[in-house]
Amino acid sequence: MATPTPLSVEDVLRVNGSRRFAAAMAAASPFASLADALLAARRIWLNEELAEWNARYREKFGFVFMICASGRTAPEVLAELKRRYVNRPIVELEAAAQEELKITELRLAKLFSSEPTVPSATTGGPNIQSDKAAGSSNRNRPPITTHVLDVARGSPASGIEVHLEMWKDVSAPPSFSNKDFNGWATLGSSVTNNDGRSSQLMDIVDNVTPGFYRISFNTGKYASAGFFPYVSIIFEIKENQTAEHFHVPLLYSPFSFTTYRGS
Repeated sequence: MATPTPLSVEDVLRVNGSRRFAAAMAAASPFASLADALLAARRIWLNEELAEWNARYREKFGFVFMICASGRTAPEVLAELKRRYVNRPIVELEAAAQEELKITELRLAKLFSSEPTVPSATTGGPNIQSDKAAGSSNRNRPPITTHVLDVARGSPASGIEVHLEMWKDVSAPPSFSNKDFNGWATLGSSVTNNDGRSSQLMDIVDNVTPGFYRISFNTGKYASAGFFPYVSIIFEIKENQTAEHFHVPLLYSPFSFTTYRGS
C-alpha cells in the first residue's frame, strides 16, 4: 500500500506560483495518490477562482452574486457567474431577483413537502387549487410572469396595472398588417407590488396553450408625464415550447422601454 505523500507550501509553489493555492494544497495533504492530489487541486483552484470572480462581481454591481445553486457543480456556477458578469446592471438586477425567487420557491416547497394534499373539489378554494390537484402541479408558478423595473429611478416600479391576453381568433393570427384587435381575450389582470412583480396572471398548468399572447402595462397612469400612455408586448409561444417558462419583464423609463424573454 502506497504511503500518503505530504506536500509543503514550497513543494506546491514549484508547480504553481499562487501562495494561497499552495497553502490550501499543503493543508489538504497528504494525498494517497496522484489522482487524489489532482482532485484536490481542481477543487481548490475552482474555489479560489470563484472567490475572485465573486469579489469582482460585487465590485461591479454592488451586491453579491445570486444563483440557485441546487444541483449545480462549482464549474457550472463559475461559468454562469462569468456569463452574467458582462450584463448591464439593470439586467443583472433582474437576473439576481429571478434567482432569489427560485431559491425562495425551493425553500417554500420544502416547508410544505410534509403537509397533506389539499382536496380539490370540496374545499371551495380558488380554481388554482383545483388545477393543481388535477395534475398540473409540476410548476410552482404560472407559465407567464412579468416584472417592471423603473430604470429612470433605478428601482422596481410598483402600482402599474398589468393585463395578460391571448389571441383567440383561429381564422387569422395577429400581424402588423392586421389592424383588427377584436381577437384578444383577457386571461388575467394585476397590479405590480413593491418589488415590481405582478401577482398571478393565469392558471398554473404544466403545458401552456401555444399561440399569441399580449401583455400590457398602464404606464400612463404610473407616469402621466411620460411619452407612452401604455405599453403592449405581443409574443408567440410555439408548439414545442409549451412546457417552458416565459418571463416577460418591462424595463421602463418615461421616454423609453425595453423588454426581453427571461426564464
